[in-house]
Amino acid sequence: MHKNKLNIICFGNDDFNNTLNELKAFFDYDLSFFKSNEKNITQVSYSLALIHYQSLSNDEIIKFLSSTNLPKVLLFKEELKVKTKFDENIRLPINFHNLKQILNDVRVRQKYAKNSSIKVNQYILDKNQKKLKVDNLFVDVTEKEINLIELLYKSKMPLKKNIIQKTVWKYSSDADTHTVETHIYRLRKKVTDKFQDTQFIQNNKDGYFI
Repeated sequence: MHKNKLNIICFGNDDFNNTLNELKAFFDYDLSFFKSNEKNITQVSYSLALIHYQSLSNDEIIKFLSSTNLPKVLLFKEELKVKTKFDENIRLPINFHNLKQILNDVRVRQKYAKNSSIKVNQYILDKNQKKLKVDNLFVDVTEKEINLIELLYKSKMPLKKNIIQKTVWKYSSDADTHTVETHIYRLRKKVTDKFQDTQFIQNNKDGYFI
């Protein structure tokens, strides 16, 4: 499989799959097709799932779509009542070139979202939305707070206030460190008030850490 190609798993009837297979060279994608008699769908390194609406009557497909984090694109002719959330809903018929562009756009958005979020213990730090989240709860965080959280979480050892100040605020390490103390106090309060977590940022004689 070519590293730069999208690897798409396709769900549809024989006509749908045959049409995609004929267009495979024009897509320049790696396409895999779910067979209706398959009992389990193997979780391999797919980039995206492309679903024809008629395939949603298959329980194995619904189970897979509900459990995967893959971007999901639905092709439909009529509105459907399904619990699965799709990243893009495309009404048929659609021009081939438009479909190709949409698939590329979905993949780019997914990559951007992945790069803009990092897992910090039980939390998700969304750098794009500037939120610290867990389940359905979140607190807004500033750019400096994002940098502070990333620095402390990625460090393999506790960090002194002067190192934090020099890295996050670009101040001289010899300058007053009350800025660091104030921001850590405010961030701790946000997290404690919203999540009742008093251990988010900890400190000992060697410095601060997450």
